[in-house]
Amino acid sequence: MSLSRILLGLLAPLVMLTLPLKAAAECGGSADPTHIPVNVTNLRSADGFVTLTVYPDDPKRFLSPGGKLSRIRVQAVKPITTVCLAVPGPGTYAIAVYHDENGNRKFDRTLLGLPAEGYGFSRNPTGLIGLPSFDKVSFLTPLSEPLTIRLTY
Repeated sequence: MSLSRILLGLLAPLVMLTLPLKAAAECGGSADPTHIPVNVTNLRSADGFVTLTVYPDDPKRFLSPGGKLSRIRVQAVKPITTVCLAVPGPGTYAIAVYHDENGNRKFDRTLLGLPAEGYGFSRNPTGLIGLPSFDKVSFLTPLSEPLTIRLTY
């Protein structure tokens, strides 16, 4: 096997990890239906990561194991973490976010089962008891402005 094939095999996973992210300036603006600019607000610290999960237009897949379209983790930045998410094209999507403050790559809960870390959803549904429905958090792309998701702790 050639050296270039070996290097390509080693680097391909790293390249794939960077595909969902672009700098905010490169997000393509409102005319780009293949990218969603997201501002995650209300972070209580810059510790750990902000994890964003994108779901396709299928209510049965929303928040279900294996239902995600993509998931990325970025370093938390206080007060706003800005991310540009890649999507296949124009359509309906939903985003779930959590602030993984301790960096353990899990959404931690208290002994009572309540969230121990900040979380949020696209369209910032309010007055929820339990998890929101897909209809409450889904949105249509392309967007006219960046999506803002406010975390709740």
